[in-house]
Amino acid sequence: MSTQNAYPLADIGRNNPIFSQIRSTVETAFYANNMTSIPDVATAYKLAAKGPGTVKTDLPIYRPTDMGLPADATMLVENTGKVVGRTAQARRILGDTGVDEADMAGRLREAIYRSQTESFIKTDVVVGLDEDFIVRAHLAIQSNYANNLLSYMLNFQPITQHYQDMFDQSVAYPEGDIYIYADPTYHDPDYPDGLAIFDPKHNVAAILGMPYFGELKKSTLTLAWSIAHRHGYVACHGGLKAFHFKDKSDQVFAMFGLSGSGKSTLTHAKHGYKYDITVLHDDAFVINRQNGSSVALEPSYFDKTNDYPMSSTEPKYFMTIQNVGVTLDDQGRKVLVTEDLRNGNGRTIKSRYASTNRVDKENAPINAIFWIMKDDSLPPVIKVDDPVLAATFGATLATKRSSAENLIGDVDRNALVIEPFANPFRVYPLSEDYHDFKALFEERHLDCYLLNTGSFGTHKIPKEITLGALEAIVNNTTEWESFAGLDHMQNLKLADFPVDYNDQAYRDLVATRLNIRSNFIDHYQHTHNDRLPDETTKALLKLQQELTK
Repeated sequence: MSTQNAYPLADIGRNNPIFSQIRSTVETAFYANNMTSIPDVATAYKLAAKGPGTVKTDLPIYRPTDMGLPADATMLVENTGKVVGRTAQARRILGDTGVDEADMAGRLREAIYRSQTESFIKTDVVVGLDEDFIVRAHLAIQSNYANNLLSYMLNFQPITQHYQDMFDQSVAYPEGDIYIYADPTYHDPDYPDGLAIFDPKHNVAAILGMPYFGELKKSTLTLAWSIAHRHGYVACHGGLKAFHFKDKSDQVFAMFGLSGSGKSTLTHAKHGYKYDITVLHDDAFVINRQNGSSVALEPSYFDKTNDYPMSSTEPKYFMTIQNVGVTLDDQGRKVLVTEDLRNGNGRTIKSRYASTNRVDKENAPINAIFWIMKDDSLPPVIKVDDPVLAATFGATLATKRSSAENLIGDVDRNALVIEPFANPFRVYPLSEDYHDFKALFEERHLDCYLLNTGSFGTHKIPKEITLGALEAIVNNTTEWESFAGLDHMQNLKLADFPVDYNDQAYRDLVATRLNIRSNFIDHYQHTHNDRLPDETTKALLKLQQELTK
């Protein structure tokens, strides 16, 4: 499917559902005299390299010309100030309670008016890397933030002739292109921590007062996921890998978890090269509800740098880097200081070549979903064999906040929180995601697993345990036992993580954590116009009763 941005005169006006007040306000700004179009990655790189805050390192970018970069391109570093993560509290979504379109449109008009004497740059990319799903996106940003524009072009897919042909051959849908207007320097007086205005039904957003690149990436994905959801796809904030076999069906696994949960580690793991593995992506993809195939939305990876010291092999694939240190090595070269020494949540745009086994579309249908939790009441792996319960655990995915988030106010980063389907970027009703995932379990007969990648009690769960469990599932060598006698839940028997089901204190702890999930649903039902089906609460209450009776 593809989007559009040009129309017959008869189709321009109020009667065309593509148009709206916010969309018209944003798109108009793209045609102003203060906008300069950046046609390709090479031009963007040259502009970013001259930025006043840019550090041009002496580290060469791997295979630069393959990505449209100059042959002598080196990694570029740009750092922000105090805020080094996403600010969820800044999001205002049209359609949400208390968000008034006229008010937001007025604030947006003022922001654009105040910035009309400033120089802006703009570019075009596509989101989605296959004819099945490919939409066009436009970004405009103040010219002092050329590094963000370059990162945007490297994170998504610049429109080369190949991708233009793919876009042209795709089936056109009644959807307008995505437009993102960004001014990191403008601060609305009523929103000192930043303001992100979303009109998801019309595929447009404005990001004001926030220089962190992740705001641009996630706002674009937010709108692309919303388009996909409206047209027969399940929107996925997670990773997907496939195990291919000659003598049996392929195994296609999707991992869902927030930043820092381990989904990227699990997605990219090579498993000692024992299998023929392909990786679709570790952060953003969509699943075709009709045939179970999947399409990646991005060619590159927006990865944390914390786990990659300069002595490791991974920095070889870095291109642009945000919020890291720079120093001199013993050869006098400007190199990176990673491992979050300067600040938390150091980030890089890492090229697709970091995955030697990368694909942009997985034709084999998905057959298993893994909800990645950080809940110390859970053993490392639990299998759930009921579609309602499987979708309910996705809707009440329990985890802990990561350094990728800029938390405002007195918020405990270590508290257990619920993030449905590990996707804080949803702009349509949660119940629709619930029904989408339930349909995958019910109609496509997907397996469901809960992975705890944190600690079980006080016992840290090493990644080797989780990876070994994935291999056992692939090889069908798992040994399961009933989890505390609960219906539709089995625990993977692991010698290092025994579970004492007769310990009432442990059973009460599990019941308490299930109650957190029940309370989340209850609160959601009372604070949203949308409602999750009653079957979700009934499924959780039944488990609690079985644990405490």
